[in-house]
Amino acid sequence: MLGYRGTGKSVISKILSEKLRMRLYKIDKMISDSVGKSIPEIVEKEGWESFRKLESEIVAEVSNKAQNSIIDCGGGVVLNDSNIVNLKKEGVCIVLTASLETIIKRIRHDKNRPSLEKGLSFEEEQKKILAERESKYRAAADFICDTSQRRPRETAGEITEFLRSKGWIEK
Repeated sequence: MLGYRGTGKSVISKILSEKLRMRLYKIDKMISDSVGKSIPEIVEKEGWESFRKLESEIVAEVSNKAQNSIIDCGGGVVLNDSNIVNLKKEGVCIVLTASLETIIKRIRHDKNRPSLEKGLSFEEEQKKILAERESKYRAAADFICDTSQRRPRETAGEITEFLRSKGWIEK
């Protein structure tokens, strides 16, 4: 499950995991658990580069053992091409999108999302980073769902239908 912050990856991954009876791997939680620090603490103390290195290590590890499972990836996982190669080895990449306005509304008050770029207002940062990542999300996508106007269960249903139509899950 790929997409920018606030597109619904964590909520929809959980729904899909329960609905399809598949194990759920939450990459950000695994990173945090592996070093005993929250993501904001990791980024503050060690920087984004260190975080991205940990992220790639965990994505590689999980990709090798995560058949018949859901992998909830952080929004920046697309920044390293090897992450996408690993995820696609045995898997399908579902990309969730949402309008900039929806994303801002959803994440504005979330303290667990450290700034991605200094010197910009919150809104400017989201607009800039989203624009920079857009082509990477699209290139990685086997299927894209816009969550702006949908409830999470509706999106999970659409994803399930897509997976069934391709024969990736049983009917």
